[in-house]
Amino acid sequence: MASDTDIVQYIADQCAGAGEITVRKMFGDYAIYCDGKIFGLICDDHFFVKPTEAGQAVLRSVDLRPPYEGAKAYFFVEDVDDRDYLSLLVRETCKQLPMPKTKTARKKKK
Repeated sequence: MASDTDIVQYIADQCAGAGEITVRKMFGDYAIYCDGKIFGLICDDHFFVKPTEAGQAVLRSVDLRPPYEGAKAYFFVEDVDDRDYLSLLVRETCKQLPMPKTKTARKKKK
């Protein structure tokens, strides 16, 4: 089951206090980014955040589960209605995530 676009937008809006939040549709669900760093997934209308020590310190309750079959475990975030809480969680998580690798231009085949 794919995520509802209204729920995806709601979660993105709730995280907006952390920085520039964007989402990208991937395989029927969504990856969510803050200032260019992917920090989580929205799958089947559920919010998952990459596990970090800093993020774990902010979480009200730690619930690790895979966002989809075969995936590694992420923090499952059930309370998406507290904007300040989500913004803090995203900010702290992103502090420990690496910057995305820059993509190199592909050479055209002759």
